[in-house]
Formats: sequence, C-alpha cells, structure tokens
Amino acid sequence: MNEITASFALIVVLFALLGGGVWVGLTLAGVALFGMEFFSARPAGDAMAITIWGSSSSWTLTALPLFIWMGEILYRTNLSENLFRGLAPWVNRLPGRLLHTNVLGCTIFASVCGSSAATCVTVGKMNLPELRKRGYPDAQIIGSLGGPATLGLLIPPSIILIVYGVAAETSIAKLFIAGIVPGLLLAALFSGWLIGWALLHPDQVPEVATRMGLREKLRESRQLIPVVLLILGVIASIYTGVATATESAAIGVLGAFLLSASQKSLTWQSFRDSLLGATRLYCMIALILAGAAFMTLSMGYIGLPRQLAEFVGGLQLSPAMLIVALGLFYIVLGCFLDGISTIVLTMGVVLPIIHAAGIDPLWFGIFLVITVETAQITPPVGFNLFVLQSMTRKEITYIARVCAPYFGLMMLLLVVLWFFPGLATWLPSHM
Repeated sequence: MNEITASFALIVVLFALLGGGVWVGLTLAGVALFGMEFFSARPAGDAMAITIWGSSSSWTLTALPLFIWMGEILYRTNLSENLFRGLAPWVNRLPGRLLHTNVLGCTIFASVCGSSAATCVTVGKMNLPELRKRGYPDAQIIGSLGGPATLGLLIPPSIILIVYGVAAETSIAKLFIAGIVPGLLLAALFSGWLIGWALLHPDQVPEVATRMGLREKLRESRQLIPVVLLILGVIASIYTGVATATESAAIGVLGAFLLSASQKSLTWQSFRDSLLGATRLYCMIALILAGAAFMTLSMGYIGLPRQLAEFVGGLQLSPAMLIVALGLFYIVLGCFLDGISTIVLTMGVVLPIIHAAGIDPLWFGIFLVITVETAQITPPVGFNLFVLQSMTRKEITYIARVCAPYFGLMMLLLVVLWFFPGLATWLPSHM
C-alpha cells in the first residue's frame, strides 16, 4: 500500500514540475529528493551527492561529449553542401530518382552526427530547395526527409545509444555495432517505399536532365569519400577491438579536425562554435542523466521497481506480449517527451522487468531506440515535425500525415527484429 501511495505521489510531483516548465534533469532530481525524504529512511542529501557525482564522472560517458563534438565539427564543414551533389548521380536510375538523396544523405550524416534534429536540419537545408526546384512533390520531399532523419538515433555513433548503455550498464561498443544492420535495413525500407511510390506514380517523378558516366559520378562524389572513410574508420576501430567506444570517439574528433582543415573550413570561429555547441548539448544530457541516476536510486529504496516487476510477473505475460505492451507504452510516452528523457525516466523500472522476462538488454536497446525514433515524427511533441515545420512553413498535421508511412515502416522493422533478433545481436557476438 505504501508503494502505491509513493507511486501516485511521485507521478503527481513529476507532472507538476514538468508542467511548470522545470528542466527535465532538475525535475528528475526533484522527484527523487521528494521520494527519499517522504518514503525512505535513507538520508537524501549524501545519497544525492554520491549518486550525481558517480553518474557524472563515469569514464564510459566520456564518449558522449567527444562524439557530439565530432558531429559539431563536421556540421561546420562543407559536408552539407556536398551531400546532394555527391549522391544525386548515383540514384538517377532508381525509381524515385533524387528523392533517394534524402534517405542516403540522412544515413551518411547520421553516421557522423548522432542527432535526429541536426540530421533533419542539415540535409533539409540543401535538399529541400534542390528537390523543389526540380519539381518533385512536396509530400514526398518532406516525408522522405522527416522519416529518414530519425536514423540519427540508430546508426552509430548514436547519442541515445550511449545514454541507454550508461543507464542500462550495457557495452556501448556492442550497442553501436548492434545498430548497424537494423539502421541500414531501415534505410533500405525507406528507399523501398520511395521506389514503390514512384512505380505507382511515374508521372510525378521528373525526368533526369543529364546522365553521367562512372568517371563523372566519382568526380562529383570525391568530397564525400573522406567522410565515408572517417565513418568506416570509427566503426572498424570499435568492431576489431583496436579501440574502445571512448577511444574511437577521440579518433573521430581528430579525423573531423583533419577533414575540416583539408576543406579550409577550420577557423578559430568554427573551432570555438563547435566546442561551445558540444558543451551546451552535453551539459543538457549530463544533467538529465544525473537526475535520472538519483531517481533510480530513490525508486530502489522505495521499492517501486521490485513491486512493478512482481506485478508484471503476476500478469504472466509472454515475452512477445510484454514487448508489445512496452512498445505501445514508449510510443505513447514519446508523444510527450523527447527520446533521451523517455529512456532515462523509465530505465530504473523497465530494466528489472526485462531481466526477469529473460530478454537480452542489448537487443532491447535497439528495439527501444527504434521505438523512440517513431516519437520524432508523431505529434504533438515530435521534434522532427517542428524542425520541418520551421523549414517548410507547412501545417504540423500535414507534415505528420506525409511522415506517417515512415512510422509504419519503423513498426514493420520492429516486427522483423522480433522474429529475427540476430539482425541486432549477430555482429556484436563476433566482435
């Protein structure tokens, strides 16, 4: 009975603070402090200090600011300008033609950025005007940008996979490798949808102005080759065991600096802007993680995870039904919270349930990230929807509607991932 009272009180305090506009990290810490003071005999002050310091000084977490910095450096190079020009010649023979540059551009930029919103903005800045100028339908332009931009959460190096790895105490290196095949498969599904649409509506696909030979294609794509090599180098260093996730992040930063210098875009101003941008974003995420760590400790002392795990166990759900229930829960929760907040807010409760059901936390991490991806294009708080609205001046309902097929494709991938878990676990098992 005490746990039920505590649960209700914590939920009330949580929504009161979030509704009052308090930062998510401070909200989590505030809820934890409230729970420790009123529902636990453990002194809250020293527990908060020890937990927040321990979560903030984690060596594993060092990879996070480095990968963010790598993305900030490359964001300020000529990469966005070269994406469309370098990819366009290779997709002209596919049904749907230049629409595939959105999917490929998001896949490449996701590999160096790790942020869904940054991927959407960067690829959109270049591709939106170019595709509109060539006469492609707005619905397909916007949809093929909003959906694939979510790949920034899944394809390594992914910020949200690092957050999950820290929260779930799971190898970040293995999570990165586990995200490769599902990420590429999701990109293939997105391109497959565009091919199917183009075959059904050939009259809406503009003709190619000029055709290029192999030599011309390679010449147009030469600026993208160093970026692709940097991506492959970072992933290969993790997979082969040459470097840990943190060390590969340092390699990525060094490679990004060399690439930026070679393109003559490395200036004192760009260096300063990239460093400040990475610092701001990391501080926001670190505050959320610190608050979540304290909240997890607080709930442990109150006994909420154990009670909830026993309750779910009493329902005698099969692992499949449990995954369906959790998937629906995260989709609904993602309609109101951003992905990082969703994960850190629930890990303390969900992980004991996952372990009790015998579900691999590595596989569940990929499942969870794909589920969280869907929240980026579902109203009312789908962040990619707001980014696209600011770029296109379209109604949010219109943008959500044209992105809906990509939501369905993500759901399809989750079903495939359940029946073929090796898609996520096979590569990490061979590291």
